[in-house]
Amino acid sequence: MQLISLQRGHGSDQLPANPQLNLLQPFDPNDTTAEALLDTAALMKNLDLVISVDSAIAHLAGALAVPVWVATPLAPDWRWLLDRNDTPWYPTMKLFRQKTPNDWQHVIAQIASALRTLASASPNQTEAA
Repeated sequence: MQLISLQRGHGSDQLPANPQLNLLQPFDPNDTTAEALLDTAALMKNLDLVISVDSAIAHLAGALAVPVWVATPLAPDWRWLLDRNDTPWYPTMKLFRQKTPNDWQHVIAQIASALRTLASASPNQTEAA
């Protein structure tokens, strides 16, 4: 499995701080031009999975019909509706919701568990992001 960062701009400087992630950063994290979004879309179409928070990356993956998992807060944006883990807007999107305010540990644990299940079900896959 290879993790690939699609993050650009604010916060991208925090990523290299954890060498255990073996994180590939294929883009200049400071490039936020329109061409950068096109490059991201092109790469995204070749990924097995995108994991994100509610961001432009999540919406781009959904619009491109790329499998995408999105971490959402307890009180999410209106488009994520309530009490469901899918969305009518993006059929390839799965939502991972907080159960209590500010409890991101539970959400990350759910995503990690689902990712382990996915990886074990696809032993021949070598890449997922």
